[in-house]
Amino acid sequence: MSRRPPAPSDSALALPRPHSSEGGLASPKPRSNEGGLASPKPRSGEGGWRPTFGAVPDARGATFRVWASGAQSVTLVAEGPGRRSPSRFRLERTASDVFEAHLDGVQHGALYRYYLDESGPYPDPASRFQPDGVHGLSQVIDWRRYRWGDSAWRGVRFEDLVLYELHVGTFSGPGTFRGVIDRLPHLVELGVTGIELMPVAAFAGRRNWGYDGVALFAPACQYGRPEDLQDLVDRAHGAGLAVLLDVVYNHLGPDGAYLPFFSPDFFSPHHRSPWGRSVNLDGPGSAMVRRFLVENALHWILEYHIDGLRLDATHALMDDSSQHFLEELADALHALDPGRPVHVIAEDERNLPTIVRRESAGGMGLDGVWADDFHHQVHRLLTGESQGYYADYSGRTTDIVTTVNQGWFYTGQHSGYAGYARGSEAWDVDRQRFVFCLQNHDQVGNRALGERLNHLTDLPSCRAASALLLLVPETPLIFMGEEWAASTPFLYFTDHHDELGRLVTEGRRREFERFSTFSDPGASTRIPDPQDERTFVASRLNWQEATREPHASMLRLYGALLALRGADPGMVDGGGERATVAQALDARTIAVYRHTASDRMLVVARFIERGSVSVDVGPSFGGADVVLTTEDRDFAPDAMPARVSFPGSSIAIEFARPGAVVFRVVPG
Repeated sequence: MSRRPPAPSDSALALPRPHSSEGGLASPKPRSNEGGLASPKPRSGEGGWRPTFGAVPDARGATFRVWASGAQSVTLVAEGPGRRSPSRFRLERTASDVFEAHLDGVQHGALYRYYLDESGPYPDPASRFQPDGVHGLSQVIDWRRYRWGDSAWRGVRFEDLVLYELHVGTFSGPGTFRGVIDRLPHLVELGVTGIELMPVAAFAGRRNWGYDGVALFAPACQYGRPEDLQDLVDRAHGAGLAVLLDVVYNHLGPDGAYLPFFSPDFFSPHHRSPWGRSVNLDGPGSAMVRRFLVENALHWILEYHIDGLRLDATHALMDDSSQHFLEELADALHALDPGRPVHVIAEDERNLPTIVRRESAGGMGLDGVWADDFHHQVHRLLTGESQGYYADYSGRTTDIVTTVNQGWFYTGQHSGYAGYARGSEAWDVDRQRFVFCLQNHDQVGNRALGERLNHLTDLPSCRAASALLLLVPETPLIFMGEEWAASTPFLYFTDHHDELGRLVTEGRRREFERFSTFSDPGASTRIPDPQDERTFVASRLNWQEATREPHASMLRLYGALLALRGADPGMVDGGGERATVAQALDARTIAVYRHTASDRMLVVARFIERGSVSVDVGPSFGGADVVLTTEDRDFAPDAMPARVSFPGSSIAIEFARPGAVVFRVVPG
């Protein structure tokens, strides 16, 4: 009984996500609190969890609740377990246009759909599962049926996080939650402490990055059932790994977005984003929108034991109300007491320290923020690329050092690419609050050909950059396959219906016509078609190559660096007596000096060409031991380690090629 309606006019096509040019946070304005409803106050732990939206099972059956401000009547049709034949029920309108009914005898696994003023059928916008896809029937899911084994799990502190971003569909051969489970031993041995799943909310078609999600409460059926995701989280916790989830609250996908059919108030009447009309966070009806999104966040934490959320493109969450939605969301998540920390990380290009400042200091209280300036500076140095947003970055080692020392580079300077003065200084923000990377899904997948860093520069330079990433105090993020310099690209792929798919393909190729590489007539046809299944297959990791050179040696290097970061007290910044200072030794080399009251570590990374440098350690220098060099035989099949000597109170290093040397420094 499923059908494919036209995409709601409020949802723009989900082309590769552009960089927004939004400036700072807007001045606060009062927000209407429709019907006196506030966002749900979460109870301690999952035992007191009583969702407002969706099908909520109980001992007698299930309560069905749906927000439908655009309907005069809502009718529910249910079938399956607990009911001998399809049954039709009229829901009762309650406060703020929430319709509800309790059905006795409805059991886990029952299927249902809604009719709005006799039109439909439509799936539930808060469905916990869509077994036949986003256009099909919704399914009642009793999340309490799963028998968790993580009662002793106490989570991972934010300052101990090393994140590993993965796309469920391309990370393993099966492309499922269970496929990820099979690879957990690899992640444990690697030394990461947290998995960050790209969005898993249900989307149309067979494959997608996940940013076209439309059923925000339902894990994508392409990856497995809800209990499979619960099992993934449970097994990860048993292995000592936190699980974070990427969620998208700034727009809905272009196909299967039924929520606006129920409630047109979901979209703002006056704000727009790169994807069309913005989600309504401050206009009439916004109280229910905010409640819906906050409850979605809570459900991932309480029903799936997720350890935290990465919020996609928070610069596109337009909100002029007295309390910004981000602050409300962070408050709700931090008020939980599930026996483990709950982390909230923003992706936000504006470089605004208020996002991660504590509320007591006037901030929004999020735990972390993606800080892409580090990636852009290092990428510019290693590849020389200067088009698009790379035009805003010099790639000079002095600017990379500034970025490491500050958390981001732009702290109020004018950005030519963005067209405004970008960022503010963040000296009062702990540096582990900044998430650094050399690769992520955006920086690889939004390239025309999906090239990874190791496709664009030599492996010695990649090894040097990796040492810097993993040994600075900021929180590192590794993109799947980066740890072994994967040969596979990560491309932009979709599976939309023919009409929408054609527009996506054309838009993707048009996006790159302004780049010199694809400016010649016909050149854009070299860009892989997102709709072609081969584009998706080409993006799947080849795990067999991880055991072969030169990939195996890179994998050993990542393991050694992460072991060093995790075991050495000089490698973790937590304030107090710990300190880190980065400096540029020359146009190609950076030194990072990290110390505590009892330990001294020095990392010297040369990114380009051979050459010699000297590091003045000072009069208190009592010697140094080489912990590792990235060009040792263990980490480079064609080993060319740097030569080290200790003249006076300095360390002299002769690099035969790019590389990094890690020292333990002995005070005099």
